[in-house]
Amino acid sequence: MRKRHEIAEFRKRLLSWFGQFQRDLPWRQSKDPYRIWLSEIMLQQTRVAAVIPYFERFLERFPDVQALAEAPEEEVLRLWSGLGYYTRARNLQAAAREMVVKHGGRFPHDPGQALDLPGIGPYTVAAILSIAYGAKLAVLDGNVARVIARLEAIRGDLRTGGRWQALQASADALLEQESGGDWNQAMMELGATICTPQAPQCLLCPVAKFCNARQMGLQDVIPEKRYKRATENITLAAAVLLDPQGRTLLLPPPDANGKHATHEIVMPLISKMWHFPTVAVKTDSVEELRSLLGRLISPPATNGALKLEAMAKARHAVTYRAVTLLPYRVMVRGLPECGGAKAVLLSELVLPSGLAVSNLTRKIARAALREGGALGVARYS
Repeated sequence: MRKRHEIAEFRKRLLSWFGQFQRDLPWRQSKDPYRIWLSEIMLQQTRVAAVIPYFERFLERFPDVQALAEAPEEEVLRLWSGLGYYTRARNLQAAAREMVVKHGGRFPHDPGQALDLPGIGPYTVAAILSIAYGAKLAVLDGNVARVIARLEAIRGDLRTGGRWQALQASADALLEQESGGDWNQAMMELGATICTPQAPQCLLCPVAKFCNARQMGLQDVIPEKRYKRATENITLAAAVLLDPQGRTLLLPPPDANGKHATHEIVMPLISKMWHFPTVAVKTDSVEELRSLLGRLISPPATNGALKLEAMAKARHAVTYRAVTLLPYRVMVRGLPECGGAKAVLLSELVLPSGLAVSNLTRKIARAALREGGALGVARYS
């Protein structure tokens, strides 16, 4: 445990640095809990630069909790499309609806009530309540944990052996009680911009003199890398049906019971959103994709005349899965009947504000556009 005067100096140095060098981010321009909550959810596992345009577009369409709660889910997903981890968007709207019903359309002040909301965990509660309401709660995310681990020269996996609980205790002890929101943002900012995972900029660090890891020459090895789940390689084949007008066919998300013709391996990869007919390849991509089309298209006999033209492969990654995409162009004079499917312009699928589709689906659409699919270059079936 550090002495009281050391903690006081640490706090003074860090808050002074934050006041001078903090990044100008749109969610820092207000104490509105809705904006802070939205930014915290969007920033989960996503870079700040990627979040900013989504944050601004989302706020323009859904300026408050009420607007978000009342919106159709598909519109929420459409504006989220491209950020990934779509469960975040679904939980965001579910929480908004709960706030309208139980909390008068406001993010609750009480930590227990906040924790009961969908998609909200201890870190999110501490961040939102401290920044919006001045609550005396210390955040502990990956950035803050890395800062504290280096300050205290903590070895080993930070998520095991009770280390995370010890890190939370240290975060609580360091917290500047009278400026909880600024303090938490300062700690996160330090980890995000100075005390980075690789090559920390110790010479620019306002609190380097307190860092045990630096004094021991261990700043580049603390914290230790976490064990990563082995990569799972998956190959997906997708059919891009195109008519002379450049329209393509998308299949809908699963219904309320989760029933869908698309393979269960595929569903989490396309984030349960609108998608091309897609199959997880076992042996023969063409035959397996033909088989899927045969089950989907009415009448089934139409499938035999379809010509599948291979397009350039693409790569995609979802958590521990490495996905190889095998898109096939299928030129048709008219899009076939397919229950629940939607006909859309292929070019619309690559727009940020287009239909609610995943990044995987966008990559397939881009592959088709690059090869002239939307222009009707190939012969129609």
